[in-house]
Amino acid sequence: MRLLVASLLLMIAAPSVSAPFAYPPTAAGPEVEARHGLSVPDPYRWLEADVRTDGRVADWVVAQNRVTDAYLATLPRREAIRRRLTQLFDYERFGVPRVKGGTSFFTRNSGLQNQSVLHVQAPGAEPRVLIDPNPWAADGATALAEWEPSPDGRHLLYAVQDGGTDWRTLKVREVASGGDLPDTIEWVKFSALAWKKDGSGFYYSRFPAQDGPKFLGVSLNQAVWFHRLGTPQAADVLVFETPEHPKRGHTAEVTEDGRWLVITTSEGTDSRYEVRVADIASGEAPRPLMKGLEYDWQLAGSRGDMLYFRTTKGAPRGRIIAKHAITGAETEIVAETAATLEAASLVGDRLVAQTLEDAKSVVRLHALDGAPAGVVALPGIGSTGGFETSDDGITHFAFASFATPTSIWRLDTATGRATLVREPKVAFDPADFVVSQIFYTSKDGTRVPAFVAHRKDLDLARPHPTLLYGYGGFNISETPAFSVARLVWMEMGGIFVLPNIRGGGEYGEAWHDAGRLLKKQNVFDDFIAAGEALIARGLTTPAQLAIQGGSNGGLLVGAVTNQRPDLFAAALPAVGVMDMLRYANWGAGRYWVDDYGDMNVPEMFRTNLAYSPYHNISGGKDYPAILVTTADTDDRVVPGHSFKYAAALQAASIGDRPHLIRIETRAGHGSGKPTDKIIAEAADLWAFAGYWTGLTR
Repeated sequence: MRLLVASLLLMIAAPSVSAPFAYPPTAAGPEVEARHGLSVPDPYRWLEADVRTDGRVADWVVAQNRVTDAYLATLPRREAIRRRLTQLFDYERFGVPRVKGGTSFFTRNSGLQNQSVLHVQAPGAEPRVLIDPNPWAADGATALAEWEPSPDGRHLLYAVQDGGTDWRTLKVREVASGGDLPDTIEWVKFSALAWKKDGSGFYYSRFPAQDGPKFLGVSLNQAVWFHRLGTPQAADVLVFETPEHPKRGHTAEVTEDGRWLVITTSEGTDSRYEVRVADIASGEAPRPLMKGLEYDWQLAGSRGDMLYFRTTKGAPRGRIIAKHAITGAETEIVAETAATLEAASLVGDRLVAQTLEDAKSVVRLHALDGAPAGVVALPGIGSTGGFETSDDGITHFAFASFATPTSIWRLDTATGRATLVREPKVAFDPADFVVSQIFYTSKDGTRVPAFVAHRKDLDLARPHPTLLYGYGGFNISETPAFSVARLVWMEMGGIFVLPNIRGGGEYGEAWHDAGRLLKKQNVFDDFIAAGEALIARGLTTPAQLAIQGGSNGGLLVGAVTNQRPDLFAAALPAVGVMDMLRYANWGAGRYWVDDYGDMNVPEMFRTNLAYSPYHNISGGKDYPAILVTTADTDDRVVPGHSFKYAAALQAASIGDRPHLIRIETRAGHGSGKPTDKIIAEAADLWAFAGYWTGLTR
């Protein structure tokens, strides 16, 4: 009875909707996607064109943003939310330090800087700025991306990311002078950065120079190259390529002792690799060490002729093995357990094993023979990252949780003691919030965990506006993390819920496999079941439930909105993969065949057609309020996905709630986005979802 009364009261208080929105007109064309005997209408294919070069698409973007901006400006508490976000973002935060040649390199953001600044600190000296990317662009949208100090700490190899694109330009900075060398490398994307031990040059991965649209083109024929300092890119030495397999990508690593070059090869996003190795001093060509794209291999470190790997060979949840680099002989060091082994690194005479136990981080130490050497004490339920390989037994890591800002720790692996190095001071009290974990049952009986976070003083005897966030794909584990935006949602009285749905890696390969290819519907069923479980527990109601997800999570939100529009009050799909029939045609899409399937296979085509968000909008049903978000420079999930999806939503008879799209300029898939853009977008999302769930009314 309590839930029924609460639901009725919320229905009475729900926002009124009177007339349909006057959306900008979107021309519908006659195009179809014809395959396997099916002809699927694709009326908005013209929106796939690059917004930066196609005037018709650019005009459509301007018109859509005008309508969206006008609506968002009417929402209550939008500016108050923006002010609180700005206040909370204004705190000093640091990245995990990396120590090379006795010199420490780390990022710092004073608070509201659009981009974090890279600092350097020599032994006994004060930190100083080495790279400040904030002056690089007037809008703050040019970022410092990946960086790698040379082994002696004399040089820093760094990547420049402009406007959120995945493409990088590599440069080299001299640490002592702070000046850049003439060396510049172009056509780099999805690359590791690895110095030669003597600092004379570095290994990297690049694609051939392309004709035509750089941001929409499909990248093929990635190869590993060596660049010697002081020489032009044209003189770089080709190290490894597979022209007979143009879809394969390759990344290079150098072991801490500088002896071994390790090249990892994959064809998609699935964690299945080949590994090649070369003795750098001998000048030998990379030779196969692990053949066949069958298992995950992550280099943990080396000692002499032995290479240590985290692998899924014979262990779906991961184990650690030692591989003789010359003979190929293999020895198990740490066996598979019930926990999921996410990563491992060799630090001094200890192996650091980062595991997940019901999606929570647990860090264990082992001797080189695999013998247990203790568990690292962590501050609570949360997530860890870092643990860079080193020879001296000292490493650093980060810890965070939903109401715990990222802190930096120093770990002495010889003693197992973790010491707090930096703890940010944010304008809130973590003790005011509580995090718990629940388990619920999905449609097929699978038990799924979920984290629930909210203010400690929230009265759970009645339902509340709730934000349900999901991903469910690519073997990516969703673990407790700190987010200023989520904190503001909880401060306002909302509940935040993160379910660990299938498709992720929380429970190893089997969990991933159960949510991809022909089994992708399990992901949507798990997410829908999470919403139903929250309602059944009395935490929320359909009139108070908002859903959010980005990238593959944007696909998730689009799919479940089509399948259960009655279950949600608001939907926030971000940079989503919305056209599941043509996703492999642009940008990074061709990498995703491992999870989404090959559309040349009839069964996969029909499977994807059944859930593709763009193709399954159901006219005649009342949909939740929807705010689609994307960015013009996103060359990973190109904005055409969201453009087409938004156009289809606006053309369908799905009720009078707003179905809008917010298109950011000079931004990409997420990385490198300046702080001011992050704040502005979060304020718009919370004002929109808060209004339609009753949180901000």
